[in-house]
Amino acid sequence: MLRNFQTKIDVLLLLGFFLIGNPIFSQELNCRIQVNSTQIPGSNKSVFEALQKSLFEFLNNRSWTKNIYTIEERIECNMMLNLTKQISADEFEGTLQVNSSRPVFSTGYSSPLFIINDKKVKFRYAEGESLDFNETTHNELTSLFAYYVYVVLGYDYDTFSPMGGTEYFQTAEKIVSTAQSSTSTGWKAFEDRKNRYWLIENMLNQIYAPIRSYSYTYHRKGLDEMSKNVADARAKVAEGLQDLLKVHRSKPNSFVMQLFFDAKSDEMIKLFSESPSSEGMRAYNLLKEIDAANAAKYQKIVKKN
Repeated sequence: MLRNFQTKIDVLLLLGFFLIGNPIFSQELNCRIQVNSTQIPGSNKSVFEALQKSLFEFLNNRSWTKNIYTIEERIECNMMLNLTKQISADEFEGTLQVNSSRPVFSTGYSSPLFIINDKKVKFRYAEGESLDFNETTHNELTSLFAYYVYVVLGYDYDTFSPMGGTEYFQTAEKIVSTAQSSTSTGWKAFEDRKNRYWLIENMLNQIYAPIRSYSYTYHRKGLDEMSKNVADARAKVAEGLQDLLKVHRSKPNSFVMQLFFDAKSDEMIKLFSESPSSEGMRAYNLLKEIDAANAAKYQKIVKKN
């Protein structure tokens, strides 16, 4: 995919695509955004419709990287802004659900990468207001969405090259740093152990690097190779669980490990349910220790073996 190449190679590929007539775009996201205002009383919903339209354009029409994308390469993601309270005419509280996925080579299947429900959302927005973003200036609304764009990019790039998402996680870290002087919630270390601050701290912390490395193994050496040799590809996914176990025993119940399995637990059940009984049992024993919250679900693996 084009997003895995460096700038010089991008240019060569761009020229090649022009020659064969394929459309080239710089926008990275195909993001479906929904603003849910059912909990806000009142019949005038035009401000929420305007907000949804502005967010759609902000997310999908902006270039977030220097890389070149075709339509087919745009990253699939969904964001739902669920508004729960209107504090004033232009101030709102709510939650933001974000999820993204990644296509598996030679299949029509998309693998879930990132799932989160951020419950600390508060911002100001007036109908007709333009949405601008600068990573050195904090804005409650655009900084929030830009932060999650860069997290989504980081997760995606990590699956195509080892630690490939680092620069995008670093940009998200800058957004967090800029937010430290604001009164906005969800950005500071002392507020919660599972918030925007700790998500990006974990992703850039070497202690948790094996989780990111495993994401590359899981997707590129595992899922993407399934169409060639299912047994070998699944074995690589199984072997990599040992690295996750080491992280778990060092830092049990970490936020990024929880996020990984929020996205992957169901997929792993399907994957290992088809494996030989010995491999399935090993995977089950590892998974129930690493991801104890889903231990009951993982019993489906051994019941089918």
